[in-house]
Amino acid sequence: MTTHGGFEPVFCTVIPPHVLDKLARNDDPALSGPARRTLMRDSELRGRRRVTTEFGLAAAPTAKAPSDQPLRTIYDAGHKTGLPGRKVRAEGSEPGQDATVNRAYAGLGATFDLYLKAYARQSIDGDGLPLDATVHFDENYNNAFWNGEQMVFGDGDGEIFLDFTIPIDVIGHELTHGVTQHTANLTYYGQPGALNESMSDVFGSLIKQYTLGQTAAEADWLIGAGLLAPSVSGKALRSMKEPGSAYDDDVLGKDPQPATMDDYVRTGRDNGGVHINSGIPNHAFYLVANALGGHAWEKAGQIWYDVLTGGELSDRALFTDFAKLTVAAAKARFSEGDELQAVSKAWEQVGVRIL
Repeated sequence: MTTHGGFEPVFCTVIPPHVLDKLARNDDPALSGPARRTLMRDSELRGRRRVTTEFGLAAAPTAKAPSDQPLRTIYDAGHKTGLPGRKVRAEGSEPGQDATVNRAYAGLGATFDLYLKAYARQSIDGDGLPLDATVHFDENYNNAFWNGEQMVFGDGDGEIFLDFTIPIDVIGHELTHGVTQHTANLTYYGQPGALNESMSDVFGSLIKQYTLGQTAAEADWLIGAGLLAPSVSGKALRSMKEPGSAYDDDVLGKDPQPATMDDYVRTGRDNGGVHINSGIPNHAFYLVANALGGHAWEKAGQIWYDVLTGGELSDRALFTDFAKLTVAAAKARFSEGDELQAVSKAWEQVGVRIL
């Protein structure tokens, strides 16, 4: 396991603050109310996470899983906010009547499987970390998050967002924040923060593709497909294939993600645009995977994983730094072949200079 300078306080949500902020300003209280409550809850949880991290108050896991098996526990918050809540499913137990519990359990397992079978990584921390998740968090909570210790899922408001356990890539996305926390520990602001978000989108997408047995050509490259309510004009939260095209809705607005550095967004909101500018490295990864074909986790994913866990990625890395390391990783693993050419060309296409 590689870490850099101790863990940053980690509280990462799948729905960006700028999306919730727009909803919170809507005239319809059915839309603005849940968004405002979610923003307030996220702010409270973010502050609590900062305090527990700085003062070393976070609880350490008491058990480790066998190296080749996950150790999952699902809890039910009962629409309250106490964590972890009531234990409702343990590792190895049969599915129950609650589809949300079953989806969370399956999503944790799918994430564990991808990291173990594709990259020989034993759980999120590489050392058999138990995987805990809480469902039915709060009332109409419009988010899912990794708080540095466990996963938490809201049920959504039913108007804009549905149950957050529906897209398996959302589960994989949030758990990958835990992988990043235990490896490169990328600072959650600006370009390193956008790389942090992009790593979660990349491996969240790979977890979905691995589960479905899809090739790069067969994959939809969408993050959060199935999460938006039927009334929303959109297909997902983000698109790695076509950043900026995931939604265009009267209430949510238009997907703001750029695909290249020509449209890089400079902002102080959303931790310096971490959920926005992640579209650029996301698109680079898609271009690499599409050029190489086959199963994206085998070559493109391996290169990205090598960089994330290799120990040379600074916690304050910029896009250029990350791009150079992917080129080096491609050459180290695959020599001077198609892989190296695909990586170099992809960064050129998105406008990130590596020379």
